[in-house]
Amino acid sequence: MKEITIYTDGACSGNPGPGGWGAVLFYNDKQKEISGGENPTTNQRMELTAVIEALKALKVTGWNVTIYSDSAYIVNAFKQDWIANWQKNGWKNSKKDSVANQDLWRQLIALMEKNSVSIEKVKGHAGDRWNERCDDLARNAAKEQA
Repeated sequence: MKEITIYTDGACSGNPGPGGWGAVLFYNDKQKEISGGENPTTNQRMELTAVIEALKALKVTGWNVTIYSDSAYIVNAFKQDWIANWQKNGWKNSKKDSVANQDLWRQLIALMEKNSVSIEKVKGHAGDRWNERCDDLARNAAKEQA
């Protein structure tokens, strides 16, 4: 199985406001940077979009993917089984409210099913080279949306 490492980040100026996302993909000795943005949007939507767009960039399926994100929202959704609970409860959260960003969560789940994906937490703004690069990509993309 082919292995790929992906770093992602999202940014938003205001919440909602102009936002951006960035990702860096590593495969063997190759590196690819992608980014984009929306206006208006939220930080959580940009964090999710970064992961979605990174997975969309994989033109074939069957990858062993490790995604690094500084988003507790994304990491906890998988590590603490929030997604399984949301699905089981008809896309309602623990407060019985509709889960925010369902459209993006559903896209992400569908993309993840095409590969073997693990999502790992990286501490944001703590000097991790690739997290910082994704942050730069996301912030620059957000500026372009303003």
